[in-house]
Formats: sequence, structure tokens, C-alpha cells
Amino acid sequence: MSKAQSRAGQDPDRTERGAPLLQLEDVDTSYGPVEVLRNVTLEINEGEIVCLLGPNAAGKSTTLKTILGMVRANKGTITLEGERIDGLVTTEVVSRGVTMVPEGRRLFGKMSVRENLAIGANLRRDKEGIQNDTERVLSLFPRLKERLAQKAGTLSGGEQQMLAMGRALMASPKVLLMDEPSMGLAPILVDQVFDIIKEISEGGTTIFLVEQNAGMALEIADRGYVLQTGEIVLADTAKALLENPQMQEAYLGAVG
Repeated sequence: MSKAQSRAGQDPDRTERGAPLLQLEDVDTSYGPVEVLRNVTLEINEGEIVCLLGPNAAGKSTTLKTILGMVRANKGTITLEGERIDGLVTTEVVSRGVTMVPEGRRLFGKMSVRENLAIGANLRRDKEGIQNDTERVLSLFPRLKERLAQKAGTLSGGEQQMLAMGRALMASPKVLLMDEPSMGLAPILVDQVFDIIKEISEGGTTIFLVEQNAGMALEIADRGYVLQTGEIVLADTAKALLENPQMQEAYLGAVG
């Protein structure tokens, strides 16, 4: 598929939706002399689940880190609600409404579940909103409610993933970035995590999901992009990608 075809396939309903909530245009990112992303263009519309798929070392996590300002783009633009956020420090990007559930969870293991959740809201000053989001998170993750005083490092892997997701939601994000949320989890917990991602989306949060489990990601996503060696090589609706022979051969065979 040509780059023109790929971009044309980004969102067939774009003219009806209006401007994207989050957009990357021709973004290049490097680690020193090593170029990782090349001319990455993608968009996420309000209310969508969009997934970013591809092999290991394709640049998927770097894409999320570039959006969040953890890594600076060398070229191109990143906009949120039409305003540029590339060049901002991470705390400013978060304060504007973009938050990430990082790969590996990265919790504060010696702190309690309650304290980890509070850290997610540390840039907020709206006490009533924080209280409402706390109740929402504990409703989404009732097991966390039972363990509020427990140290995060003593939780099971599934519970730690729930806490990482809950902590990110405490920032009340406009866009929730998720980096490999199913990694290292038992199959039954993977199903549970994807059910929760759907529930978060249905609650009004826009989600940009990086995930190795392509089949599961596309089952819940609206659209998807495929990244190979730092470049977008496919972009289409989730349904079309599930039916795409290239996708089936490269990414979907192992997951049915």
C-alpha cells in the first residue's frame, strides 16, 4: 500500500467528525544518531479506540513517548485539539489532557494503592472532580477498593495492571495512551483487561493503544495503524485490518 493510500485510509468519516483530537504529522524521532520514527502521520478522533500494531522494535513505544514529550521529535508536528504540544515538557502535556499507562506498569511499589492513585491526580486542583474520578476508578476496579491500604508492590500482576490503568485515569485524560497493557498477564486476565479498556472507552475516554496482541486489539478498536521499522505501512478500520491478508499472515495467525 502506498503512503497516499495509507493516509487516505486513516478515517473514512473524518469529514463528518471534524478535526482529530490528537494528530501527528510527518513526525521523525531519533535516539542520538539512530532514527526510530520516519514521517509518522496518524490521527485519533474523540471517542475512538485506535491501536498501533507492529513487530518488536518497530517504534511503537517511541511513538507514545514522543506524544507525551518524553522524547522530542526532530521534525513534524503533534497537535491536541488543534494546538501544538510537540516541544512541551511531559508534565505540561499531561496537564493538557494526555496520560499514559506505561509498559511494565512502573508503580511505586512501597506506596499504597491509595497513594499511587493520588499521584495520578497530582497535577489537578479540582477536589470534587478528583473525588468523582476516584469513585469511578474504584467502580471499574473493585479489587483495588479492597486493597487501598496495601502496598502496590505486593499486588498480583493483574492487580498491578489495574492500578496502573486507574492511576492514569485519575489524571482525567482526554487521550489515554496505553503501552502493551496485556504484557505478562495470564490469558484470563488479558480478556479482563480488554473488557475494561472497552468500558473506559464507553465512559468517554479516547484511547490510543499499543499492543502486541493484534487480534484482541483490533476486536475492540475502531481503527488501526501498522508500524514497521519506524514507518506507517498500513492504516484502516479495525474490521478491514482483521480481514487484510497481509495482517493475517504477519500478525494474526498466532492469535486466531
